[in-house]
Amino acid sequence: MIELPAENANAIIFDYDHYKKGANMNFPKDLKYAKTDEWVKVEGDIATIGISDYAQSQLGDIVYFEFAVEPDEEVKANQTLGSVDSAKATAEVNFPVSGTVLEINEGITDDVEVLNQDPYGTAWLLKIKMDDPAELEKLLTAEAYQAFRLG
Repeated sequence: MIELPAENANAIIFDYDHYKKGANMNFPKDLKYAKTDEWVKVEGDIATIGISDYAQSQLGDIVYFEFAVEPDEEVKANQTLGSVDSAKATAEVNFPVSGTVLEINEGITDDVEVLNQDPYGTAWLLKIKMDDPAELEKLLTAEAYQAFRLG
């Protein structure tokens, strides 16, 4: 823990260990998560998919994203959705559930920084019509995903 001098009445306290353990990461409870760090938001039989706050924080500054699929394509769970490049690494992004690709967020390829800035909002990657909603049972709740990633 780092503390500024006590004589400063407005001293700021920064607990690095608390921060390092993900205290400032977001794990929205209305989403399901894959152990490979993708999230799923379900509305009926439509799944919106993106990468988690944890994933973007581990990657660091994201510089490039490429989709490996097209609209109307049939996809299977664990199939590669695309790849993300950052200053630290290149990583594959996978489909957490099976279905048919309905829509791709093409804006991501032009504004990849949004993956770091808003992973659960404007940085959604694509939407699919799920083949088997029962596949969602294999995914983690927000609490389970947070425990999996942060211990």
